[in-house]
Amino acid sequence: MKYTKLGKSDLIVSRICMGCMGFGEAAQGQHGWTLDEEHSREIIQHGLELGVNFYDTAIGYQNGTSEQFVGRALRDFAKREDVVVATKFLPRTPQEIQAGVTGQQHIENNINQSLKNLGMDYVDLYIYHMWDWNTPMEDILDGLNRVVRAGKARYIGISNCFAWQLAQANALAEKEGWAKFVSIQGHYNLIFREEEREMAPYCRQEGIALTPYSALAAGRLAKRPGETSLRLEKDAYAKFKYDATAQQDGAIIARVAELADQRGVSMTEISLAWLLTKVAAPVVGATKFHHIDGAAKATELTLTDEEIASLEAPYTPHPLAGVMAQNRPAAAPGTHVWPVEKK
Repeated sequence: MKYTKLGKSDLIVSRICMGCMGFGEAAQGQHGWTLDEEHSREIIQHGLELGVNFYDTAIGYQNGTSEQFVGRALRDFAKREDVVVATKFLPRTPQEIQAGVTGQQHIENNINQSLKNLGMDYVDLYIYHMWDWNTPMEDILDGLNRVVRAGKARYIGISNCFAWQLAQANALAEKEGWAKFVSIQGHYNLIFREEEREMAPYCRQEGIALTPYSALAAGRLAKRPGETSLRLEKDAYAKFKYDATAQQDGAIIARVAELADQRGVSMTEISLAWLLTKVAAPVVGATKFHHIDGAAKATELTLTDEEIASLEAPYTPHPLAGVMAQNRPAAAPGTHVWPVEKK
């Protein structure tokens, strides 16, 4: 495993971040394909054995049970100081807004619940999960700064925002002497490269770490036509994000498969080796040993300039999809969540 510094922070993280959305009680959340605690623990332990020290979860994943599974496993299998733990909070709910719960109070309530779920005194990275148009930015940044000052989070990150939002937020934080965002977790992979327009160059200039999610497009960049998985079959939100562009994405996926055959490696390794040339640490979900095995191997694979160009050539611009398509003022309170799948 290789390691890097996370932006301008003091955090040293593995080049692969284990995404933990696939862990948690399936009956208590959005996804019917998640792993139970026994199997989640096995994946986390295997990741640790491979040198993965960076784990990403959220209070919104399976009603907090992802945090609970991750926390118990890391307490049992690792020393706290040897791992980097990230979790996230969602926007205020309509009920909180109606009750007059401020952004600061909302963040304090959420970090306290997350720490309880994790069984930890602090998280290394606390992430603003989705842009909250119904809460003043000043309240969010002030609330996050209070969390850092209280020692409940070492650093803060942000997810699912536009470059102008990140720039505006960090400018305000600098003006007020508050903690600034050191990382951005956006939607970025070989078949969805819209982050390259504004976000990627901005972050390079500012020293902000890119830790994108959906690194394998919910498995699409790891499977050949005809291959399937429980997630490919059941993940309604991934279908919503990717099915509309499946035809144009097919040419890229075919090149991934062809190059994987030429190099004698998996499609996972090719797809992630490409992404690792662009970002600090992609967030990679794992529900089987071979998922994290392939991700770890990708850190050792170097693509040539010609191979990178070949993979990139078929790409055409994509419309925004998923959470980013909802990132607009017209969004109603509480809509920034993925749809619940039918059981």
